[in-house]
Amino acid sequence: MIEHVYRRASASPVVSRVIVATDDMRIATRVAEFGGNVRLTRADHPTGTDRLAEVATTLDCDVIVNVQGDEPLLDPRAITELVAPFADKSVSMSTLYRRITDESELFNPNIVKLVTDRSGFALYFSRAPIPYTRDPRGGYPPLFRHVGVYAYRRTALMVLASLEPTPLERSESLEQLRALEHGIRIKAVETSYDSIGVDTPEDLEQVRRLLRAGRPN
Repeated sequence: MIEHVYRRASASPVVSRVIVATDDMRIATRVAEFGGNVRLTRADHPTGTDRLAEVATTLDCDVIVNVQGDEPLLDPRAITELVAPFADKSVSMSTLYRRITDESELFNPNIVKLVTDRSGFALYFSRAPIPYTRDPRGGYPPLFRHVGVYAYRRTALMVLASLEPTPLERSESLEQLRALEHGIRIKAVETSYDSIGVDTPEDLEQVRRLLRAGRPN
């Protein structure tokens, strides 16, 4: 899985270098075997954002993209969309989302939902269905699912990692809520590119079926 993720991220034209950050020697060994760049980090990081920040202290760059190792079908073109908002110097963090078309996704806690303001900045992320629709007879508003990749200005990432985990972050187990609770705005970009985060054995089997069926890898 990690090799699929690495090669997809490397295929993005806006990425200058791909680094796998891990505290697991088994992962580090596998990455080295396929010729990837890997950094071993401390084992006590509470979230992936904190692990990323440890590596970021050694990097000389403006924008850092965080692709989780469980996104083996991520389209490299999605990374281009993710980074595009940083042409605006006021943007410090971005992420992706796509429209929910299957009602079952709305009630799956492994699929994170989000709502945005009219300027395209995230208002909230939740594992629960949001927004609540009091009277379905009036129709549903657009419903969106989070695509779990992020980009940060390096300076914003270092600030975020210095902050204590927040109550909403702990309650939902969603580290992006730490940013929102501390007033760091997250630009949310709607994408047409789908991805499957591998959170369950069923997710893994679905990815394997898609790869066997010839989805680009």
